[in-house]
Amino acid sequence: MSTATRHALSLLLGALVWLAACDPFGPADYTRTDEASVAATSGTAPWAASGEKLHLRVVAANLTSGDHQTYEAPGTRILQALHPDVALLQEFRYGDNTAADLRTFVDDAFGTEYVYHRGDGEALPNGIVTHLPVLEAGTWRDPKTATRTFLWARLDVPGDRDLWAVSLHLLTSSTTARKAEAVALVAEVREHVPESDLLVIGGDLNTGSRVETCLTTLGGIVSTAAPYPVDQNGNNRTNSSRTKPYDWVLPDPDLASLEVAVTVGASVFPDGLVVDSRVYQPLEELAPVEATDSSATNMQHMAVVKDFEVVP
Repeated sequence: MSTATRHALSLLLGALVWLAACDPFGPADYTRTDEASVAATSGTAPWAASGEKLHLRVVAANLTSGDHQTYEAPGTRILQALHPDVALLQEFRYGDNTAADLRTFVDDAFGTEYVYHRGDGEALPNGIVTHLPVLEAGTWRDPKTATRTFLWARLDVPGDRDLWAVSLHLLTSSTTARKAEAVALVAEVREHVPESDLLVIGGDLNTGSRVETCLTTLGGIVSTAAPYPVDQNGNNRTNSSRTKPYDWVLPDPDLASLEVAVTVGASVFPDGLVVDSRVYQPLEELAPVEATDSSATNMQHMAVVKDFEVVP
């Protein structure tokens, strides 16, 4: 069977699985997004027949602001500037959180060609937004909170390996809770994700240091070691005061071997980028971002960017 045929059949099967909605805490692993998004994933990826490589940008973003933990203009502008191929969102809330409102946000922040997967019925749902074909997607239960789940999607990328993306938001309550969450996630990944596939975990881990026990646990499946993404001042910390490493993009060893420098305009960041509009110069490279976006009311995190080059 040709590579193109294999991908086409896999995409069709994935779309049918995703359309079979179920309880995310039930025995099955799959949940659904809105039907328009699912339908948009049914096409064949261009590299399936042509053998093209993919420059892959992954962004971890908990960029809500204001008084209601929702995405507003500041976070939207940062996402518009970065053009991610895969965005791993936390606190994925917008407007009244209706399907129409969420679709409006995705269209505005990313583009009409993007699809999204979002936790269902959760107070602070995680999200995955991408223009890549989605083969299947779902949730794994977070044992320490009912406000969100471990959200995952299996994406089509060049070659015979798929890319599994996980949007993760660990608790602020304690290092013990974060360790328990990490243990649960690692168990799910080892059970469901083939070792031969690519994996990236990203999001708001609320980690107070680079050596927390949850990171040691996650280090069993992804790379948590230096070098880390930085801003233009060399600061690799990502909370609003830029003193703690809250936010991460964590590739597995196979994906990490494909990492390339992040380039924005004429600026090059060999180990990835932490986006802080207060220090970025020239800010025109991040248009339409405004200098005050990263200091918006209750903006608690910076976006983290890593780029990869995936070849067949």
